[in-house]
Amino acid sequence: MGRHIRFNAFDMNCVGHQSPGLWKHPRDKSWKYKDLDYWQDLARTLERGIFDGIFIADVIGYYDVYKGSNYHAIEQAAQIPVNDPLQLAAPIALATEHLGIGITASTSFEHPYTFARRLSTADHHTKGRVGWNIVTSYLESGAKNVGQTGLKSHDNRYEVAAEYVEVLYKLFEGSWEEGAVLRDPVRGIFTDPGKVHEIGHKGKFFEVPGYHLSEPSPQRTPVLYQAGASGPGKAFAAAHAECVFVGAPTKSLLKAYVSEIRQKAAAAGRDPKNVLIYNLTTLIVDETDEKARKRFAEYQSYTSYDGSLVFMSGWTGIDFGQYAPTDALKKVETNAIVSMVEHFAGKDKAWTVEELAKWGGIGGVGPVFVGSAGAIADILQEWVDETGVDGFNLAYAVTPESFEAAVDLLVPELQKRGVYPTAYKPGTLREKLFGQGPYLPATHPADGYRDIEAVKRREADRSSASRLKSVNV
Repeated sequence: MGRHIRFNAFDMNCVGHQSPGLWKHPRDKSWKYKDLDYWQDLARTLERGIFDGIFIADVIGYYDVYKGSNYHAIEQAAQIPVNDPLQLAAPIALATEHLGIGITASTSFEHPYTFARRLSTADHHTKGRVGWNIVTSYLESGAKNVGQTGLKSHDNRYEVAAEYVEVLYKLFEGSWEEGAVLRDPVRGIFTDPGKVHEIGHKGKFFEVPGYHLSEPSPQRTPVLYQAGASGPGKAFAAAHAECVFVGAPTKSLLKAYVSEIRQKAAAAGRDPKNVLIYNLTTLIVDETDEKARKRFAEYQSYTSYDGSLVFMSGWTGIDFGQYAPTDALKKVETNAIVSMVEHFAGKDKAWTVEELAKWGGIGGVGPVFVGSAGAIADILQEWVDETGVDGFNLAYAVTPESFEAAVDLLVPELQKRGVYPTAYKPGTLREKLFGQGPYLPATHPADGYRDIEAVKRREADRSSASRLKSVNV
C-alpha cells in the first residue's frame, strides 16, 4: 500500500478548456458550459468519485499573441467565449454535499474590497466549500480592456498580489470578531458594533479604510489555491497557498518542484504538511490498454494545430505563428509565464514548433497518461511515491467522458489498492482537506491580522518612524 492519491477536476466555464479542437468530438459536451444542469451533473459525478473538488480556471482577456490576432482563438473557441466562474459555486453546492469548489480570480483586475464580499458570499452559500485560486493574470488584452495601459511586469504583479491578500486577510480575519453577530431579539441587537472594526489599510497599491461588508463565513478565509511556477510565484505559493497546482511534465521536474515548495513553506514558518500539491495531468483510461490507445488516437484526430499554438503563444508571450513548424524553440524573454519558456528552451529536449503544438493539443502542459485502470494506477502511484506530490489536477480531453472514465474505472482500482479515499471527511472544505479546523492555522500569515486593532497600531508606529527618519535625513 502506498501513499493516498487525491484528485481535483480541472475545468473552466468555457468550451474546450485545455484541449483545443476537441469540442468537435461528437461526445464532447463542453459547449453546454452555459447550462447549469451540465455543471450540476458533472459535480455529482465528481462527488461520486470522492474528488477533493472541481477547480474552475479563468482568464480575463483573450489570446491574441498568435499571429498578432485573436482570430484563431475565436475560431477555435480557445477559452473564448468564457463565462464568470464564481457564479457556478452556488448551483454546484446545491447539487452536492461535499465537493470542494475552487474558483479562479485575478488580483490584477478587481478591487479587493468588492471581491472580498463576493468571496464571503460564495463561502456562505456553499456552507464553507469554496476555495480561491489566486492568479496575477498574464494577458495584455485583459489589462487593456480594464483601462490599464498594459500588463505590469511579472515580479511587480506578485508585489500587488501580496498586498491584495493582506487586505483580504484584514477583512476576512480581523474586521469582524468571533461572536460579533448576536442575533438577540430580546435586546434588539443583531450585531455588536464594538466587535466590528475598520481595517484602516493604506498601502502602496490599495487604500481600504473601512469594515468588511459580510459577516464571517464558515471558513472566514476560503481555502487558498495558487499555481506559482516561476521564482516569485513559488515564493508566493509557499507563503500563502494551502493547495498548489503545478504542470510538471516529468517526474524529475515535479520532484524538484515539490521539494522546493515544501522547503520554502517551512522557511516561511508554515507546516509543509499543510500544503497540498497537485500536478496537472490528463488521463485517457479505458477497460484495456488497447482500447485506451485507440481512444487516444481518436482524440488526437480532433486536435487543432492553430488552437494549440494560440494557447502556447498566450501562455508564453511568444508568437509561435512567426515560425515554421520545423523551427526549433529558443529562449525568449517574456512577460507571460516565465517558467514555461524556461522549460521549453531547456537542455532536456530540442523542441520544434510542430512538436510543441502536438504535445499541447490534449491536456495543455501536463503529462498525458494512456492505459487501462490498472496501468494508470501503477503510473500514478509511481509518481506520488517518487515525487512526493499529493495528487493530480485532472484535465479533460472530452467532457464529461474523461471524468466519467476516471470515476467509473480508475477510482475503484485505486480504492481496491487502498490508496484512494472511500468517503469524505465531515465539515468545510478546509476540514475535509486537512482534518483540522475550518479556519486557517496559526502558522499561516493570515493569523497575524486577526487582532486588527493591534495591526493598526503597529502600522501607525511604522509610519511615524518612517516619517521621522525622512525628516532627519
